[in-house]
Formats: sequence, C-alpha cells, structure tokens
Amino acid sequence: MLAAVYLPGTWLLCFLAAPWPTQPEKLFHIRDHSDIEESVLHQAEPVTDLHSAQLFLSKYGWTEGSSGGMAASMPRPRGKLLGGLGGDPGLMKAIAKFQSFSQLPVTGQLDEATLAAMNQPRCGMPDRQPVQKVTSLPLALGPGLAQRQRVPLSNQPRGGSASPSAKVRKKRFLQRLSRQEQEPGPPRAPGRRAFSRKLLRWRLVGEGYSSQLSDEEQRFIFRLAFRMWSEVTPLTFKEDRFSPAALIDIKLGFGRGRHLGCSRAFDGSGQEFAHAWNFGDIHFDDDEHFTTPPSDNGISLLKVAVHEIGHVLGLPHLDRMGSIMQPNYIPQETGFELDWADRKAIQKLYGSCEGPFDVAFDWIRKQKTRHGELIVSFSTYFFRSSWYWLYENRHNRTRYGDPIFTPIGWHGIPSRDIDAYVHIWTWRRDERYFFKGSHYWRYDGDNDRAYTKDEQGRSYPQLISEGFPGIPSPLDTAFYDRRTQLIYFFQGSLVFAFDVDLHQVANSYPKRMVDTFPPVAPPNHPFRDIDSAYFSYAHGATFFFKGNAYWRVVNDKDRQQNSSLAFNTLLPKESISQKWFDICDVHPSTLKMEEQGADRNTS
Repeated sequence: MLAAVYLPGTWLLCFLAAPWPTQPEKLFHIRDHSDIEESVLHQAEPVTDLHSAQLFLSKYGWTEGSSGGMAASMPRPRGKLLGGLGGDPGLMKAIAKFQSFSQLPVTGQLDEATLAAMNQPRCGMPDRQPVQKVTSLPLALGPGLAQRQRVPLSNQPRGGSASPSAKVRKKRFLQRLSRQEQEPGPPRAPGRRAFSRKLLRWRLVGEGYSSQLSDEEQRFIFRLAFRMWSEVTPLTFKEDRFSPAALIDIKLGFGRGRHLGCSRAFDGSGQEFAHAWNFGDIHFDDDEHFTTPPSDNGISLLKVAVHEIGHVLGLPHLDRMGSIMQPNYIPQETGFELDWADRKAIQKLYGSCEGPFDVAFDWIRKQKTRHGELIVSFSTYFFRSSWYWLYENRHNRTRYGDPIFTPIGWHGIPSRDIDAYVHIWTWRRDERYFFKGSHYWRYDGDNDRAYTKDEQGRSYPQLISEGFPGIPSPLDTAFYDRRTQLIYFFQGSLVFAFDVDLHQVANSYPKRMVDTFPPVAPPNHPFRDIDSAYFSYAHGATFFFKGNAYWRVVNDKDRQQNSSLAFNTLLPKESISQKWFDICDVHPSTLKMEEQGADRNTS
C-alpha cells in the first residue's frame, strides 16, 4: 500500500529532474534532414543576362519542352548581356511570346523592359503549360477530390524545376494524360475542374506557420482568401484543424529554401513567392516580406493566397490587367477584388450560383441635394435563410463582402426565413412591412429598425389577419403594385389582391395565380408555391422567382412594342444566374468577417 502511494511521487520527481527540450522536436520530410536546417534570409538570383533569361523562360513554360528542360544544361554564353541572340529563332519566339503575355512591346529581343518583367515578384506556376483535356467532373465521384486522387509530396509541384528523379516521375505521369499546349491569349479557363464536391476543407499545417505574422493573422487572411472565391462560386470552404490529414482538401504552409518535403526549393526574396501543387498543396516563401491588409508595404499575403487558391481550383495564369491570376505581383490599392475575368473563368469550371431566395426587394431612399431637390435612389436586396446580399445594379454584381447575417444589417425583424416584404409607396403613404408565419413587422427606414409599437400603442409584431383582413398565413410571398395600388399576396396556387385604400381584399379575389398572371407561352408558368416576387426599379418590371428560374411580368414598354401581349402576363422563364450574378453562399464560419460593411448607404 505504501509502495503504491510512494511510486507516483518518485516518478514525478524523476520527471521534473529530467532535462526538458527547449522547443518541440521539428518535423522533417527529407532523410538527410536538410529541410529543417536553419536558413538565413537571402535574395533570389536576378535575371541579368541571356543565360539566366533562358533559364527563366524554360522554368515558366515559354520554351519548347518546358518546364525546367533545355536551359538548365546550357553553357553560359559570353558577350553581350542583352539582345545578341545570335539569330536563334526559337529563343526569339519565346521572348516575343513572353513580351506579348506581359503586355510589353514585342521585339523578340532581351531588352531592359523584358528583364525588368522577368525580375518582378511572381508565382511559381508556369505561364504556359500542357493541360489535360478533361470535361467537367461528375459530383458523384466521392467525398473530396475527383476519386480522392492526390499527388504525393515527392512529385513535381506546379511550376519550375525539380530534381532529375522528380522530372522523370512527372514525365511518366504526364504520358498518361491527353496533352494540349496552352498558348497565351485571351482570358480563358482550362477544361479542368480540380474538385468534385462543393464543400472543401483547408488547413494551415502545424509545421508550416510563417515566422513573420501571428498565427491568428495568417489564419484570418486565409479564411478571407477562401471566402473571396466562395463569394463567386457554388464552392464553400471550411477551415478544419482537427480531422485526419487525408480528409483535408487544401493544405497551406510557409517555408524557406528546401521546405515541407517539397522537391523544389524556394529561391529567396525577390522572385518566386509561392507555388501550388496539382492536388491541393500551397507553399509560401517565408523569405518574402508578407504583410496583412491594409498595409501597402511588402507583398500582400491576401493577394498571393487568392492567386494560389485559384491555381489549386484549376485556373491558369491570365494575361488580363487587373486579374488576380496575372503571374506577376502588381502592387495596387489596399482593397482589391476578383476581376470580371477571374469570376467568369472560375464559374466556367464550377458553375454559377443559383436560387432560391426567400425575399427580394428594392429599398427606396429619398434624399435632398444641396440645392433642395428631392432625388430617389434604391438598392436591391436578396435574402436567403439567415443571410442577405446587397445587389449593386450599376455594377451588375453583389456588394463585395456579402453575404452578411440578417440581424447585423436589419434590426428587429426575424433573423431568418422571411416570407415576404411589402413597400406601400404612394403620395400619402410610405410604409414598409416584413412578414413571417402569422405575423408582420413594420420597419422604420429613417432609424433603420423595426417599430416596436404602432400609432395606437399596440406592440409589433402583429397578426396578419388583424392588420390585413382576409389575408391567410403563412404566405409564400407578396409585392405592392404601384400601378393598381394593390398588394398581391401569394399562397400556394392562389393570389389575394389587397386594396390598401379600402383596407380589404379586392372583389373577386382570391384567384388562381395562372388566371391573374397568365403565361405568354403556355404551359411555361410557375403555377404555385413561388419563392419571391418583387418590382425592380432598375429593370422597370416585376419578377417572380421559383427555384433557379424567374419569370418577368409584361410591362407597359413590352405592350407598346407588342400590342398582342396582355396585361400582367408572364414571359417564359429564364435562369436567375444569367441576370443576377454572384449571389453565393459562404461557409458560416466566415460570415462575421465583414460586419463593418453591413450598411445600406451604397447602391
């Protein structure tokens, strides 16, 4: 008994007396441990002469048989550092193509401007590469990557040169693929989608944190970078720090020189700042001076991360100014967003975002100019579940940073699953109402919150049956028609027209939806259970939404152009994603990142 009590104490004394390591044991991936040797900050070798330019052109795919092939074994030429190509047509052609891609004067000569472009900080992926001729992958292939295929870490990453053995392995792998040379030209997406499902998991690997930024700063920037791609595609990204590594789709890490078991060493500060592997690994050169938003010094880690994630998702380099997929790092304003070409390229691979929506409406604001003139402006809002988007009609896209949690931008109304919105707007009335279930809320636009009581002192929310006699609940949707001064309430296949002046359901209602809003081309009609309806001041028309489709109600302009069109008829359905772009979900873990943007002062 005494021994049983005494033994733990003895063990504890021995444990405390033993020497403790000053830091956790480092992980290594290469047998000689060279990847964990301390490396000092060093500069990349600049491109200064014909030999180093040939190496550069081969490394980034501009010479035949690239990357990493012929130039590595060439003897260093003597003589002129610039120009002087000795009539080599292949090299002149490679330089001319690089100049064209870099939007430089195309001379085919190695001039100062071309050398300057070669020495800019850039991504390690080739600008031109053979791509596999593959159509869209079916979503039923499996839980992660297409059939969970992943290239081992010892294989060649995207871009640049590697060890001879790695080149052989890459060559054998590529021999099994159907090759197609990708010439530089107009922005376009390769015919390859890297992932087969919509929810992708990512992780900043434990041994791959940067020495320059705090852990939380790094993870925050990566969350934001993934969110930016999620805002324009049906993909959502979730940070996963605890699942087995085999379940992680995209792994990120920092390193210097030989790093993270990668077969390709980083070159130091000044040129290649990151590279992306074929199936989900992204490495950042910790010799570079990465900075966080909104700093305008160094290299923006957010911009680089967005670029490399684009590669992992399947995008090549684009030669369009303003595109995040340009190979070279272009310093710009602290705020940046995905270019139109980036959005269209990624959507060509993964598709566009669709409906349905709970509510859509235009928010009207009346303002006076400094001269006392009254002007009216509006913004369009889409609600789904507990999120909302502001749609900028003049730019034909959602506001950067959306969606946002409904309670952050709309105070006092239900936090999710709103049924309908109605704005009664006449010369004498300006009233806004939200509906959910059997109740409704009136909204105070001046103070940006729901009223707590009505003019008689009765509390909100109130019963729909009391505030709008004869209207059933719950509703599918509703909208106010300024032409007729009627509110149209929808439930199932029925429509209830409510006269706001008489405060009652109009005579002969309810009616069938197909009779009140008949189809122009039968049977092209939603018939029942529509998701939302709203009048758009931007388009001067009323729209009905159901699922991924919309129907537009014939307006006065349509009838002037075609007198055979009847009043309130529905034109044939069209796809929501072809008219309203990028109304996309994001993973809930990123929804609070842009709370400061939740205002309604932009349109």
